[in-house]
Amino acid sequence: MNWNLKLGIIVPSWNTVMEYEFQRMGGEGVSLHSQRIRHTADTEKDLAWLSTQAPAAAELLAHAKVNAICHGCTGSGFLKTPEEDLALAAELERGTGIPSVTSSSAIVAALRKLGAKRISVASPYEPWLNEKLRVYLEAAGFDIVAMKGLATQAHGSVTTDTVKALALDVLRPETEAIFISCSNLRTLDIIEAVERESGKPVVTSNQAAMWGTLRKIGDGRAVPGAGRLFRSA
Repeated sequence: MNWNLKLGIIVPSWNTVMEYEFQRMGGEGVSLHSQRIRHTADTEKDLAWLSTQAPAAAELLAHAKVNAICHGCTGSGFLKTPEEDLALAAELERGTGIPSVTSSSAIVAALRKLGAKRISVASPYEPWLNEKLRVYLEAAGFDIVAMKGLATQAHGSVTTDTVKALALDVLRPETEAIFISCSNLRTLDIIEAVERESGKPVVTSNQAAMWGTLRKIGDGRAVPGAGRLFRSA
């Protein structure tokens, strides 16, 4: 089968999950092209640096004439305001002429699409980064009813069983959606299970980033197994 869509993603160099989950959601008809930015520690300085390197990374992806570009580091987005995050996407688009999104802004759009305002948040992050995440989401208009992190930087090694348990642990009676953060956290295999057991929609960094990237270019496809967000075209 020949591919009919080329997607470009910008990922931190230590990320081992985003490409895998994007390709699975895209299937055989999508060609995935990634550009890596050096990143080996989640410090505020290092995460902020990632965003400064995104325009050059996007320029290289443009050489492949991709249809859309996603800046895929969720954590770096949370260091900015939602408006600044959208401005970065606009900068990438101006520089390349290619429709562009950031994963953090796609998460906001996904939660709004699902009609959720009161959300529970699960992440692998250390407390300081969870606090940045809280500030970002509250600035975007959400109420955080519960939040819990694993206080680890070894995001890619966290098992899906641990992710599922963490997501269900932050569920509260008033929860309207569960958000599982981090593009280097394996979530695709547990989205449907968490939605069944919680009765709530689930948004994850990679799922929302893929959804936002596709919707940016008017691709309204359904993706089986990727939760309510992708259930209908």
